[in-house]
Amino acid sequence: MSETVEAIDRLCRAEWGRLLAVLIREFGDFDLAEEALQGAFASALASWGRGVPKNLRGWLYAAARHDAIDRLRRKARLASKEAELAALPAGHAPAADELYEETAVPDERLRLIFTCCHPALAAEAQVALTLRTLCGLATEEIARAFLVPVPTMAQRLVRAKTKIRNAGIPYVVPEEADLPERLSEVMAVLYLVFNEGHSASRGEALVRGDLCAEAIRLARLVRELLQEPVAELEGLLALMLLHDSRRKARVDAAGGMVLLADQDRSLWDGAEIEEGRDLLRAALRRGPPGPYALEAAIAAVHADAARATDTDWKQIAGLYDLLVATHPSPVVALNRAAAVSMAQGPAAALPLVDALEEQLAGYHLWHATRADLLRRLGRTNEAIAAYRRAHELAQNETERQFLERRLRELQR
Repeated sequence: MSETVEAIDRLCRAEWGRLLAVLIREFGDFDLAEEALQGAFASALASWGRGVPKNLRGWLYAAARHDAIDRLRRKARLASKEAELAALPAGHAPAADELYEETAVPDERLRLIFTCCHPALAAEAQVALTLRTLCGLATEEIARAFLVPVPTMAQRLVRAKTKIRNAGIPYVVPEEADLPERLSEVMAVLYLVFNEGHSASRGEALVRGDLCAEAIRLARLVRELLQEPVAELEGLLALMLLHDSRRKARVDAAGGMVLLADQDRSLWDGAEIEEGRDLLRAALRRGPPGPYALEAAIAAVHADAARATDTDWKQIAGLYDLLVATHPSPVVALNRAAAVSMAQGPAAALPLVDALEEQLAGYHLWHATRADLLRRLGRTNEAIAAYRRAHELAQNETERQFLERRLRELQR
């Protein structure tokens, strides 16, 4: 790949969301904006070999805007505005010195984020549309990330855009009174993206670093674009960074899963840990912690331990007690039970896990957690049965291989 092509690819990742957002704002059409922006990057490939302009963003915006106008002319859209269109300059790729200033390309990404994460859209559509529009991921990339056929993902995106158009979903940042509720939806989408990267639900790889990075980048973007700091958003970003800091240690050289207790902590990313701690402290100073801040606090306790044996499990169990009391869910209760097993022993935790059977019987990690407790209690036959059921339910190949190793160890 030539240096010019590499530079354009990097620029596409960095500027796609901002340029797309302002084009949607200007022309009111997701598809037209995407087509025009793709046309602008194609023009860049053809034109920049003769000299790269200094104002890259301005050049791309000018090229995309001209392309959009050309498309409107060719398709005879907006017939009622023909006179207005006639007054616009004829579409063409701008010369290297024909630019819009940086300040002429406003940042509309906050509007775009809230539009993509509107509650009228299904959760999977929110995730897909956010990755497509804000991150510039191709439909093929998103389909591959979530292991669905490309046509399925393409239809998902089409339906989401159609819903926005037909339902008249406004392209606006919510009013101040509505912002907390709507921001919680945005954060939920970002966390879904991160979790799919951190522990892929399907496929061969345990970790999808690209999705983790995109979720962190979007969380930073939302934090930057909001006028006032939001404690729970800082907690979410802290949580992502603290979890992502362990990425390199979570798989071995062969791609196998490495449990937290067995990880080489020298591989943990110290810069991410420090930034996560700073954000967590900022979140906690702003008031009572929400669920993301509490989970970040748990992750921070793990980060404080130089060795697995130094982990303050009593403190972690206490934080889970607070999380269960304020934001209960079966999965949080399962994680609390795992912490109790480390703080008080497997015998204390097993009844807590068994109490969740009705809610989590179809969840492979419930069976895996129960199997581990039974293994530690010396109840080998029951542990084998639980590991087998976890293996049957797991859909990630790396997790399945780990469970197979556990079974082989117990069956020797």
